[in-house]
Amino acid sequence: MSTLIDVLPLFHPSLEDITVEGILHALSDPVRAEIFADIVAQEHSHNCSMFLTVSDKAIPKSTLSQHFRALREAGLIRGERRGVEMHNTSRCAEIEGRFPGLIRAIISAHAIQSKHEAEAKKLAAKRSSRRLTRNK
Repeated sequence: MSTLIDVLPLFHPSLEDITVEGILHALSDPVRAEIFADIVAQEHSHNCSMFLTVSDKAIPKSTLSQHFRALREAGLIRGERRGVEMHNTSRCAEIEGRFPGLIRAIISAHAIQSKHEAEAKKLAAKRSSRRLTRNK
């Protein structure tokens, strides 16, 4: 009897099986969109534990695993096991060949949205602070 646990290989769709609908569905979740944007922004692979906090929110490991699976099965990232860690890289270059400009447009739109959300958060915090100061 073997003491090693057999690990199932990870599913990565072929380039021909990646669809626009699958990409958009995977990125429709704000946490997955943020994870993917962070992966795309880096030139090296990321291990999953780097994303235990996304947008100032703690993400349970089990939920994080599901997010990475959705991104991987949509063809957006490639996961590679390295010992007990999973390292993830984007498949942007491959997807660019199939759907030119799609990922750049999505990442650009996400950056604009994130900037607006951050500005709105700061403005709301400033207003709240003013209200507290006036009520003292």
